[in-house]
Amino acid sequence: MAETPLVETPWQTVGPFFHYALPFEGGERLATGATPGTHIIVEGRLLDADGAAVPDGLIEIWQANAAGRYSHPEDSQDKPLDPDFDGFGRTPTDEEGWFRFYTVKPGAVPGRDNAPQAPHICISVMGRGILRRLVTRLYFADEAANAYDPVLGLVPEERRATLIAAPGGDGTTYRLDIRLQGDNETVFFDI
Repeated sequence: MAETPLVETPWQTVGPFFHYALPFEGGERLATGATPGTHIIVEGRLLDADGAAVPDGLIEIWQANAAGRYSHPEDSQDKPLDPDFDGFGRTPTDEEGWFRFYTVKPGAVPGRDNAPQAPHICISVMGRGILRRLVTRLYFADEAANAYDPVLGLVPEERRATLIAAPGGDGTTYRLDIRLQGDNETVFFDI
């Protein structure tokens, strides 16, 4: 009997339906002119292992409001809740991998055992070939509270820069590129 040659299984991918089915109009605008707090723009690029743009990714963010309260039933802090700010945004990356959100800088929130966490934004990344969403955080480079954040403190010091958004020259824009693999790969959390 002749030996059957081994052949590779064809490569399969998820999507590209993400770019077309999940975005919703205005998903990049979390804040309106009436939203309390410091209005900011959060932007960056989604990049692959070679530093090339990922043009068909989907970025979601979730954050507390400027007072440090989430729009969630389990957040019962005695802090103001803005009924017009739910803290959730979703936008696709463009052909050059860019994403952008218009929001407010979040306030500090309590973590496990009420340990204070530095202001941060939770980020989810989805796209072609990603079978399970990737989860990371964005911290602000100009935030002194980063020094005592319990989650950031778990990240090896040499990798923390992958989570820190640099302020732009205009004082309202923060940039954080998300690298899926390779040199300077973004730290992703296993949740």
